[in-house]
Amino acid sequence: MPIWRTIIGLTTALTVITGVASADDRFITLASTTSTENSGLFGHILPKFTSESGIEVRVIAVGTGQAIRLASNGDADVLFVHHKPSEQKFVAAGHGVARHEVMYNDFVIVGPAADPAGVRGMTKAGEALAKIAGAEAPFASRGDDSGTNKAERGLWRKAGQEPHGGTQSWYREMGSGMGATLNAAVSMGAYTLSDRATWISFANRGQHEILVEGDPALFNQYAVMLVNPARHPHIKAKQGQAFIDWLLSPEGQHAIAEFRVQGQQLFFPNAGD
Repeated sequence: MPIWRTIIGLTTALTVITGVASADDRFITLASTTSTENSGLFGHILPKFTSESGIEVRVIAVGTGQAIRLASNGDADVLFVHHKPSEQKFVAAGHGVARHEVMYNDFVIVGPAADPAGVRGMTKAGEALAKIAGAEAPFASRGDDSGTNKAERGLWRKAGQEPHGGTQSWYREMGSGMGATLNAAVSMGAYTLSDRATWISFANRGQHEILVEGDPALFNQYAVMLVNPARHPHIKAKQGQAFIDWLLSPEGQHAIAEFRVQGQQLFFPNAGD
């Protein structure tokens, strides 16, 4: 074969390979929670980031526990979740480079308007849960190791209760996301713990409403972490860090703050607070 054909062939092959690599570099995988996805937040902010950076963000929306496992296995470039103890453990174990707080909202206890446990207007979530347990009123738990589920279990512990994994017929572990759990709670006439963003975005409320809110224990912080490229060399560290930097920037924080559903702000940026 003439040498010029060999050179052209090698050049073409190199161009194809380089082009594929370049295309692959134009997206990152983000492991996050169902609340950030289902509320519509990502649909609002991610196109803004892509427009500015040229980097597409492909979201895997699961519970926080599962998102952390995905990131720990190197199956995502960036982790964006809401359970501080688990996040700190993730970074301390070397799976993440650093933890950055991005935004917050809160959890609420919702239930049927009839309120059989009589918790309406209570300002202490633990006391409200204790009343629900005392009345053996139906309670639908996500039961999926999500950030919301972890927060719920913490609230039960503070109330001196450990209903999960037990035999109480009134406590139902759904093993599902927030939307499916809210649907189950409405159909069963049960109480449940929801993040406010998903509740505001939820259409099938029936006779359910927010009954308990405002307790500092219901505070819900979100944080973002780059998956450690020293642990997983294939991680797109440059592109992932660009996304994190944008989230923490005035532009990213403004994009989060301006997102509203039914005129209500769902997430409140607090990077650097």
